[in-house]
Amino acid sequence: MPTAMRERSLRVGDLDVRVATQGAGSPLLLITGIGANLDMWAPFTRLLDGRETIAFDAPGTGRSSRPRVPMRMGALARHVCALLDVLGHERVDVLGYSFGGAVAQELAWRAPERVRKLVLCATTPGLGGMPPRPLPALLLATPARYYSPAVFRATVPRIAGGRTRRDPRQLDRQAGARLAHPPDLLGYAFQLYAVTGWTSLPWLHRISQETLVIAGEDDPLIPLTNVRIMTRRIPRATALVVKGGGHLFLLDEPESVVGELEAFLDARAPAA
Repeated sequence: MPTAMRERSLRVGDLDVRVATQGAGSPLLLITGIGANLDMWAPFTRLLDGRETIAFDAPGTGRSSRPRVPMRMGALARHVCALLDVLGHERVDVLGYSFGGAVAQELAWRAPERVRKLVLCATTPGLGGMPPRPLPALLLATPARYYSPAVFRATVPRIAGGRTRRDPRQLDRQAGARLAHPPDLLGYAFQLYAVTGWTSLPWLHRISQETLVIAGEDDPLIPLTNVRIMTRRIPRATALVVKGGGHLFLLDEPESVVGELEAFLDARAPAA
């Protein structure tokens, strides 16, 4: 099983960035969802073996500093490249979750030499894809679930669906990490700004990496139509649908996907 998490603060450009690494082996960069902090990865990373995971708090979230001005998706991708430079990694596998999946797509397109394989979880191609259901989208617009235990319990099952909605015990398991390091309020607004109007549809066909697109069957935020759009447009993409899975399948039932995800990362590329 992975070794203990090693946490530090690094200077990346003009921002202080909280970074945590765990395990050893081929590096896997984890890019979190909107407002999330790196501690929330624990249910997933504790199941991984034989690789190094690299997690970080995005600008304005967790313990990372907030930028002076909002960053669009291109700037966030450049920030990730700068972080890899500081860490000394030329090329990594990348897993992007939800909002982080949009950043991961941008990174794979803008800096293909930095991304070996790409995993897109519970994410979307943005504008032009299938939008979320209205109520979950409205609840997602506020970071209150990161600050108030009562709001967390009232809203997250509606946002997440899947096991989090079916099993009340999941809320107890997720509450500590989510509430411990809430995002900066303006930092959360900056993330909403970054994704507003963003789309990857014009250039998805230019993503050259082997890509695994994973989605939950019961995700109120990401309809499965988005999986079909992305796997049809990304030339080397395959899809994995988690039966009964919600938006948080990597956190509330990571055992349902970790085996296939690791098999994808470990598989040799087909011969040319």
